[in-house]
Amino acid sequence: MPKLDPGAWWKEGTRQLVDLVYPWLCPGCEDPLEADAFPALCEPCRFRLYPLEAPFCEVCGEKFHGVVHGALNCWNCRGRELAFDFARSGYHAHELLRELIHRLKYGREIALSRVLGQLLLRNWEDRRIERHRDWILVPVPLHPRKERERQFNQADELCRVVAEETGLQRLMALRRIRFTTAQASLDQQLRLENLKGAFALSRKPKIIEQIEGKKILLVDDVFTTGATTHECAKVLKAEGKASMVAVITVARAGTPPLG
Repeated sequence: MPKLDPGAWWKEGTRQLVDLVYPWLCPGCEDPLEADAFPALCEPCRFRLYPLEAPFCEVCGEKFHGVVHGALNCWNCRGRELAFDFARSGYHAHELLRELIHRLKYGREIALSRVLGQLLLRNWEDRRIERHRDWILVPVPLHPRKERERQFNQADELCRVVAEETGLQRLMALRRIRFTTAQASLDQQLRLENLKGAFALSRKPKIIEQIEGKKILLVDDVFTTGATTHECAKVLKAEGKASMVAVITVARAGTPPLG
């Protein structure tokens, strides 16, 4: 009979006691939740999410409602030369998920990065992501002023969760060097102009060395027009010499889900 590791016994006993006194609550409805629930939502709340299913744009991930034969390039990408290779979002930014993202970003409920980071992993169902095992995770940076106001960077918090779950390396490879107007109120063209020159590569030589020739997963919470991630990818490829940049986000704004 194998000997019981006292350290493991103590950790497990402590975990069970904490779970009993301070049970996990579903962030969607506050019902009790199993500590090992994955993603960290109760079953009814999981049904309140809207997965982004095919068909969608092969470049930016914009959802298309209808029958599609072959690869689809949508209105958002037509006539644009985007620096990233492709973008993929797990869900529509709708109802419960939009609320959770807003609570993380603007309500400073940092604990929500756990469930939102877990939801990011749905993007691994995409064959283009799943077939590569050597991605490096890079979060979209905030301007230092904005990060001081918010006290954290939501993209980096999501990155931490994904790194823990996948074992992939996480690098703070980008800096935001220009404070810009909030993107939400701008149209596509103004978004592009607003972000030109807003990002730069890290000043740290060790980080720069680790990017060259590598495949990068650029991580953010919501994909809207791709203006931000386009500018980030441009820097990673032109200055960092990354071989590929793909974008993954928890949610996709734009075309609402059916039903």
